[in-house]
Amino acid sequence: MIRTVESEQHVSAPVLAAYSYCETVTGQQARNFAYGIRLLPTPKRRAMSAVYAFSRRVDDIGDGALAPDVKAARLEDTRALLSRVRDGRVDEDDTDPVAVALAHAAAQFPIPLGGLDELIDGVLMDVRGETYETWDDLKVYCRCVAGAIGRVSLGVFGTEPGARGAERASEYADTLGLALQLTNILRDVREDAEGGRVYLPADDLAKFGCSAGFDRPVPPVGSDFAGLVHFEVRRARALFAEGYRLLPMLDRRSGACVAAMAGIYRRLLDRIEREPEAVLRGRVSLPGREKAYVAVRGLSGLDARHVSRRTVRRRV
Repeated sequence: MIRTVESEQHVSAPVLAAYSYCETVTGQQARNFAYGIRLLPTPKRRAMSAVYAFSRRVDDIGDGALAPDVKAARLEDTRALLSRVRDGRVDEDDTDPVAVALAHAAAQFPIPLGGLDELIDGVLMDVRGETYETWDDLKVYCRCVAGAIGRVSLGVFGTEPGARGAERASEYADTLGLALQLTNILRDVREDAEGGRVYLPADDLAKFGCSAGFDRPVPPVGSDFAGLVHFEVRRARALFAEGYRLLPMLDRRSGACVAAMAGIYRRLLDRIEREPEAVLRGRVSLPGREKAYVAVRGLSGLDARHVSRRTVRRRV
């Protein structure tokens, strides 16, 4: 069982200011993430904002226009900052608000900071321009950039006392991260291609005649692009189904947070499945009202109850 701190404790003015900065970053830049963390109690919401702000910094380095060697150096600088957080060497009056907030969050919750090291490793894979021959190869990358964040987030959420199967909570959090990342890859296939990145496994691309890539708003000539998308959608749905087994292990508001974030991506997956070629014309997204509906549904606990009933039926 993973336990977390639930009660609000005194937080100093410098730390509050650092958290405020991280929450601003999250609100401005997290298109989907912010809908989930709004459902959390204040201490958890602040901690998740600190995690997001650090992750955003790492991603921004990887996505920026700097030369690869400069990006690699900056990522290692960020890793050194993470080491200072881990070792308790960040003071409240430190000039870096993200470091201050993350250090405070790590002192309040059992956050496995090694997951953020894995994130840096994953972004370094992007910097090196790595491609992936098989799904097993791509899973390594997805676990670094998304599965690890699921495990880090679980350190903030915790599991409910006596939750059945809680020893597998970290595994389910990791799997849910893979589902989210594969959905991201499908959504951003054109944008990534324009940036010179290919994430979908080469084996899958060859199987569906898509090895030529996605640098145009139409599928490669002679390809079965819809078949490729539907194949990857089925894979993502299987990951969601497994990862959703985490929900009944969480308290109501943490479960709502996870259900909201995952629910948004599942609806994106539905849209991509209905119109595969839309991802070649631009980024597929959900309107704000639909994201809000998903968040309310998560808060109601419908998804968690559904997963719980399904799990019980499997045992009977």
